[in-house]
Amino acid sequence: MAAEWTKLWSVRSTWWTLLAAVLTMAATSAQLAIYARNANTDDDPANNPGVVGVGEIVAGSLELTQYVVLALGLFAITSEFTTGTIRTTLRCTPSRGRVLAAKAVVVGAVTFGLGLLLGTVGAVTARPVLGEWGRAPLGGTVADVVAAAAYLALIGVLALGLAAALRGAVLALTVLFALLMIVPLSLQEPDITVLTRIADAFPGVAGNHFLAGDTEPYPAAAGLLVLAAWTAAALALGRWALARRDA
Repeated sequence: MAAEWTKLWSVRSTWWTLLAAVLTMAATSAQLAIYARNANTDDDPANNPGVVGVGEIVAGSLELTQYVVLALGLFAITSEFTTGTIRTTLRCTPSRGRVLAAKAVVVGAVTFGLGLLLGTVGAVTARPVLGEWGRAPLGGTVADVVAAAAYLALIGVLALGLAAALRGAVLALTVLFALLMIVPLSLQEPDITVLTRIADAFPGVAGNHFLAGDTEPYPAAAGLLVLAAWTAAALALGRWALARRDA
């Protein structure tokens, strides 16, 4: 884990990713806050969301920001496949399961910490923009920020597992984009109950139910468990692929 921590922080791409994530979160939160404020002050009574909690803005902002954070999980292993340093890693630690587990712990810790920072940035950015149409109760806001961090940590480790199995950053990102957005939206679009229920089992939709604190179609805690199950399955797939193929 110490070696993986050092590798992660010793490359400039990590720092650029952190900066891009913060800027994306700030810009997206401000934009969503502006939309909410304008919706309350325009002349269309049908489009009036009322007072909005900053936690809702933070959760909405993650739909875009998560794709920046995913890069940390992807590059933690695809960069080693690209440069060939994975061979040195495996010579130092022949147990491939230990290598992947160490990467998962480091990626999970870093993305959780980054999630706390991003949630705070989103809340601090959105609150003044919302003005009288916003609310930020301390307890609720802290809970929303922690939930955002947990979501990003699981998504980051999910990305790591898929990247370990697929080896290519572009291919892994394409699969993640399909799992998190394209396939669920395609299933929800016809508004057919069976297809919508299938979409609810996908990681992105489950994560959204968790972040929103929904009670239907399942409790928020169940959404977290569904996302965690996808993450565990991705790690298992990555472990299986690492064991079967040469570096």
